[in-house]
Amino acid sequence: MRPDPAAGRRARSRARCPAWAGRTLRTLTAGAPATPRRTRLDNANKAALARPIAATGEVSTGGMRIPLLAEGYVNPDFRVAEVTGGDQPHLESWWAQHPVRHDVEDFLAGYLVSAEAAARPLLVLGQPGSGKSVLTKVLAARLPVEEFLVVRVVLRETPVEATVLEQIEIAIRESVNERLPWAELAGEAGTALPVVILDGFDELLQTTGVSQSDYLEKLAEFQARERAQGRALAVVLTSRTAVADRARCPVDGVITIRLEPFREEHVTRWLDTWNAVNRGFLESAGLRPLPASTVMAHAGLGTQPLLLLMLALYDADGNVLQLTTGELGQAQLYENLLRSFTGRELRKVRPEAPEPDVEDELQRLSVAAFAMFNRNRQWTDEDELNADLAALAAQTPQPRGRSFRAPLTAAQQLVGKFFFVHEASAIRDGARLTTVEFLHATFGEYLVARLIRAELANLADDWETKRRRSRQTPVDDGYLHALLSYAALPSRANIVRFLGELLRGAEEARLATVRELLLSLFHTALEERPRTNYPDYRPVALSVPARHAAYSANLLVLSALVKADLTASTLFPGADDVIDAWRRQALLWRAMLTEGAFSWMATAIGAERVWTRKGRDLRIRIASPALEAKVNPLWSLGADPASPAVGYQTYKRHSVISRENRFTCDLDLDLLTHALEPLRERYPDALSSFTALGDGRCVSLANLLLDRYVPTAADVHGQLGRLHDRRPLD
Repeated sequence: MRPDPAAGRRARSRARCPAWAGRTLRTLTAGAPATPRRTRLDNANKAALARPIAATGEVSTGGMRIPLLAEGYVNPDFRVAEVTGGDQPHLESWWAQHPVRHDVEDFLAGYLVSAEAAARPLLVLGQPGSGKSVLTKVLAARLPVEEFLVVRVVLRETPVEATVLEQIEIAIRESVNERLPWAELAGEAGTALPVVILDGFDELLQTTGVSQSDYLEKLAEFQARERAQGRALAVVLTSRTAVADRARCPVDGVITIRLEPFREEHVTRWLDTWNAVNRGFLESAGLRPLPASTVMAHAGLGTQPLLLLMLALYDADGNVLQLTTGELGQAQLYENLLRSFTGRELRKVRPEAPEPDVEDELQRLSVAAFAMFNRNRQWTDEDELNADLAALAAQTPQPRGRSFRAPLTAAQQLVGKFFFVHEASAIRDGARLTTVEFLHATFGEYLVARLIRAELANLADDWETKRRRSRQTPVDDGYLHALLSYAALPSRANIVRFLGELLRGAEEARLATVRELLLSLFHTALEERPRTNYPDYRPVALSVPARHAAYSANLLVLSALVKADLTASTLFPGADDVIDAWRRQALLWRAMLTEGAFSWMATAIGAERVWTRKGRDLRIRIASPALEAKVNPLWSLGADPASPAVGYQTYKRHSVISRENRFTCDLDLDLLTHALEPLRERYPDALSSFTALGDGRCVSLANLLLDRYVPTAADVHGQLGRLHDRRPLD
């Protein structure tokens, strides 16, 4: 079943003004007046319109205020699809095949008056900060009470183990301070359609770790039971896009919409409201309104509603965003944003908070970012964060004074201060479970890069001091090792990009010291380490070789960022054969890093094969241009193509690829060996016989045979086409 397009057309034809769904639907029929209990529930839903559009804490200064939900809400663009088993709605690439639509209010109006609404749930997906929860608040507030009975369920406020019916009744009680059985309330609906909106399915998954894969099926079953009792209802469920694959679709599939980032048109409308409600404040402070062009210069942030609010708040402090746009790199913008909001939050509690307090708070936020990065997630739970803060000596000082309340944990103190840190929660067995993530992943990625840069600066100071004193003792890199021995930096391209900007911004003399430091650390990265000062920091369980691999890989990335002429001979200065030393190190990375991490590393780091006066070498670069994919066996065999001794010669090397691969069980080599088996059987030396052509090229017998006798793709397709056209014999 699909939404009834005729219903949508009826709604659009009767609603000629650009109103939201409530006004659109109110024109459909003249419903009966609501009962007192339904009216109280509707009043609770409508109260959200009179609250600020986002909870940001106290930010008013001299009259500045956050627009109310009724004032500031802007309809987003969206995509819509029918999702069935086997689809991949958690992937951007899957949604790319579905066109962007601009009529979300008309779509919802048509959907809710169609038979489809009572048949199966509607799933609403979006990124963190994209406006999913705000959409549900507006929908609940503006659907006309004469035609709809709306219950909005905040899933984080209901027990995980509760049934769908229990979750609905808990939400009703929280809204009207009265216990109302769902069957009684729905029985009062008359001709009005009950609509149950469940907000935050992803929080149930994230906080509990408990499989909720059948939740959509449970919702569909609940709808079916209600229909059987003569109480047909519509169900809407919201979730982050990234976890959409963890909810199994009902047999009939589910209609799904995904909210899109703001376009410049949306940003302009949102800013028109912002500038209007703050006109008095801006004029009194001598500030200019914030134009959309300034925000769109930072489209990665400004196209998400909550992050757009963050930019607007930042600019309200002296028009700093407008004054610096075009002058700051992205890393400096993130630094200014986070430092500004951190200082603002601290001054609420301690008006005279000194600058070191801001720096300490940013370091604790950076530890939170590492808690997510080192666990290869975009979130961490409260217990994990408390353990990491304690292990890395980044505890939050307890406030003075006496209180009958239980003291807040370090994680609770940290998370509760910042609206750009999203707290997801759920209730299980009466206890609240909490997870933490940044409103935008790039905040955490910048904070990871920031803490690495800060620790490198500390180690560089130590390095300089010991060098001036002619002391040969190594620097204590225990903290850096603790941070960088669990996950590979190339797995997050934004971290590498931020690090490049932060490190290259230093003075040349400082960069030279950091280069020496990093190379020194790389040279000893695989040696046995002394007793660590951070034994309790174990975000994930890794073997010692795996941690050595991760740390050395990250030191390589950092070295390549600060040293443009990084080579394998620089990395392995004492090796008899630097290519063999590199190969052994690369095999360790391949064996010990996760498959994805090694793939990211091989993509992010270019190893260009070159010749020097001393022989073969590699030039190591970050994000290097695409290198020549073809292999030159002369380089591989160690035969200098510039040497006059290299001519039309034949080189032979005994290949043990089959035996080695049977031992290592490498998938790629298995596939390659299988493909070349006919050549190896007919020409045993095909892979190990090479001929130098005298012009710097060298080819094997296998290469010559394949180049000569393998047809082109066009020829193959042509032959297949002719075979396909042949008629079977009579």
